[in-house]
Amino acid sequence: MFRRYVLHHLGAYYMIIACMFFAAVGGFAKVLSEQMSSIEVVFFRNAVGLAIVLYAIYKRPPTHQKGGQFWVLMFRGFIGTIALFALFYNIAHINLGAAYTFQKTSPIFTAIFAAIFLKEALSKKGWGAIFLGFIGILFIIQPNLGISKTDWLGLSSGVGAALAMLSVRTLRKSYDTSVIVLSFMAWGTALPMLLMGIAEWVKFEPLDFLLSPFVAPNFKGVILIVLMGLAGYFFQLYMTKAYAASKKAGSVAAISYMDVVFSLVVGFFMGDTLPNAAAFFGIMLVVISGIIVARER
Repeated sequence: MFRRYVLHHLGAYYMIIACMFFAAVGGFAKVLSEQMSSIEVVFFRNAVGLAIVLYAIYKRPPTHQKGGQFWVLMFRGFIGTIALFALFYNIAHINLGAAYTFQKTSPIFTAIFAAIFLKEALSKKGWGAIFLGFIGILFIIQPNLGISKTDWLGLSSGVGAALAMLSVRTLRKSYDTSVIVLSFMAWGTALPMLLMGIAEWVKFEPLDFLLSPFVAPNFKGVILIVLMGLAGYFFQLYMTKAYAASKKAGSVAAISYMDVVFSLVVGFFMGDTLPNAAAFFGIMLVVISGIIVARER
């Protein structure tokens, strides 16, 4: 009976494990940001992932390949990388929980973009949840205190991730999943390399989330890079297992908000200051909103 219960909820357990690994990625990235720029952290995160994906494709070549959506494939890789730039910059500069909460606004923006561009219907409950999510964002940003650079980048990480996810819906009809991931990892490796090269000659502080020179990691940094890469790999692995094992994708997507909780815990033990009461209330509203939207879709 216990075994049957576990198997019935296997998708949920896999997603909780995935969330733990995703929070660990943020923790490793935050420590790495003490010795290198966030854009370099993005580079190493994707370079390790690229090596793993290339090996996986070599061992098991793609089978589902219709093609014909090349520019959408390129857009997914590019916009996903831009979203990562914003996320990892915030991981370095604000508390981990807030950085992850901004990124978890992506389902809210995905629902809006899907309704506008794909004409997907959303219930009144879903629209109410979206409104609730934006109220939560206001509580986190607290515009009466001024809108900071990390606020804009936080929202950009959510919007970018939403556009990337929306493009995946089109791409999965034409490309194998491994090819879609490969495009993302390739962009996430090549674009930071290009921008770090430009940063050797161009200095512009307002764009430091895009233009920062390369700094060779020390031994501790190399260890953290490997750990971050492995954590990222296991996050992807268990997230895939979670959706594969679940009959309702919405339920698993709702559980994915546990990574906000785990990131708050990881950040606290790393010395992060906890969000103030208003920001914490906003985080809860965004999480509740995202869960409702996920279950409605």
